[in-house]
Amino acid sequence: MPRLKIKRKICGQAAYCCFKPNRIPMSQLQKEELLADEFEAIRLVDMLGMQQQQAAAQMGVSRQTLANILKVARFKVIDCLAHGKALMMQSSHEESEDDRNTSQ
Repeated sequence: MPRLKIKRKICGQAAYCCFKPNRIPMSQLQKEELLADEFEAIRLVDMLGMQQQQAAAQMGVSRQTLANILKVARFKVIDCLAHGKALMMQSSHEESEDDRNTSQ
């Protein structure tokens, strides 16, 4: 049985729920979901310039966990930019599919 996912402290939220290429209908785009903890990790480290240790403490996770979250989040962002996908933001109060599966 997998370990339960530790609740992360999420303080920031994206201004919009989606970013997509101009002039292409959403129905024609592949979508990539950026989870709330992934957005928060990028916001703290890349936007606010926090050291990973500080950001990890603020989110309530280990530094290695934060580094893993950042790696996935950065890949999702560049994948959307490079391949013209829609980047869907999960709001901090939504549950991800992983959260729903572990709480059962």
